[in-house]
Amino acid sequence: MSPASYSDARMFCLFSLISLLMIPVIYSQNWEVKYSSMMKCVLKGSTINVSGTYTLPNNLTVTQTFWTVNPSKNKIINLLAHPVYRGRVQVFKNQDGMIFLHLSYVTHEYEGMYCLRILTNEKDERFLGFPGIELKVTELRLEIPAEIIEGESPVLFCKTTCDLSGKTEFTWYKNGKRLSESIGSNQLLLQSVSSDDTGNYSCAVRDQKHLPSPAVSLSVRYPPKNISVSISPSAEIVEGDSVTLSCSSDSNPPALNFSWFKENQSSAVGSGQSFSISSFNSSHSGRYYCEAQNKHGSQRSESVSVSVKGVQRAALQTVTGIVVGCGGLIFIIIIIIIIVFISRKRRRECGTEDVNQKQTADSSDDTYTALDPVSRTSDIYSTIRSGDSRAPDDTYTALRLQSRSSEYETLAVTSADPH
Repeated sequence: MSPASYSDARMFCLFSLISLLMIPVIYSQNWEVKYSSMMKCVLKGSTINVSGTYTLPNNLTVTQTFWTVNPSKNKIINLLAHPVYRGRVQVFKNQDGMIFLHLSYVTHEYEGMYCLRILTNEKDERFLGFPGIELKVTELRLEIPAEIIEGESPVLFCKTTCDLSGKTEFTWYKNGKRLSESIGSNQLLLQSVSSDDTGNYSCAVRDQKHLPSPAVSLSVRYPPKNISVSISPSAEIVEGDSVTLSCSSDSNPPALNFSWFKENQSSAVGSGQSFSISSFNSSHSGRYYCEAQNKHGSQRSESVSVSVKGVQRAALQTVTGIVVGCGGLIFIIIIIIIIVFISRKRRRECGTEDVNQKQTADSSDDTYTALDPVSRTSDIYSTIRSGDSRAPDDTYTALRLQSRSSEYETLAVTSADPH
């Protein structure tokens, strides 16, 4: 081989090698789509953003890009034209070529796979970024132990059906008031619970507090406590009356078993929340207490003293009857006195009238006698004339008669003179 031929052969081999190296550079550019995440878990009612970028061969020009959901071979719909998403979807692009999808007020209907669709100036050069972003919609739910007993340290869980994206911080609430926040954990530990921890609990994602979980009631179980006894009637207990003792307690669940005891007696004297003693007497006097019990334990009350303090009812009624009888007798006597007083007064008035009438009659008789003094004084004059051994008395009588006779004469003269 001549030097010229050898030189040509070397040039051909070098060119061929350069050509082989350049082909992958020119034709190695393929379609490619990258998403911000391949799975997205969001709360129902929240607003989210997903994004993606793409690359394509240099010889193609992009004419349209849009987001679609759950694409199939024969069905690729632009979300902007989808009836479910109308008014709730926005698509925009930043300077770096990243395409964003903004969804608001997501519901379970939004669940699915979201993909980028790219159209170019070549009809046959279209690309679908599949698989896309898997979107799941969940809700918060609070889980607590079925039964919590006083003194235990239960754990509350704020759960979802999928793992929320990012580093999630939870906020806990009791009866609508914030308790605490736990970063990176969906658990709340309650240390040594008591009845004060009873209430309605809920949880929420810290940056989405407007989407809390439904409230769940936490009820702490505990044995009876704060046992007390009341007595009815609360006033003085009268012998023979009925007395009722009532027992009350604070417990969860409510106490169903109640027993009554009398101090210095080994066995119970009664059962039930109320204990009654009929025809109470001194033998029933003493100190009583009750014992309340539920499935978590029991506790007894402080003892109360019950004794007779009032007068016997029968004696009281007898005294009352005597008082009432005496009062009635006194009333009758007063009525009789009033009647007698009125009768005497009337008799007195009638007597006065009779005296006046009698005086009138006597005056009439005197007048008549004056007119006929002889007939009225004949006996007197006869006596004077007959004489008596008692001269001084007769003389006095004679003087009186003479004086009286002169009065009669005066009356007679006056009656005879009409003027």
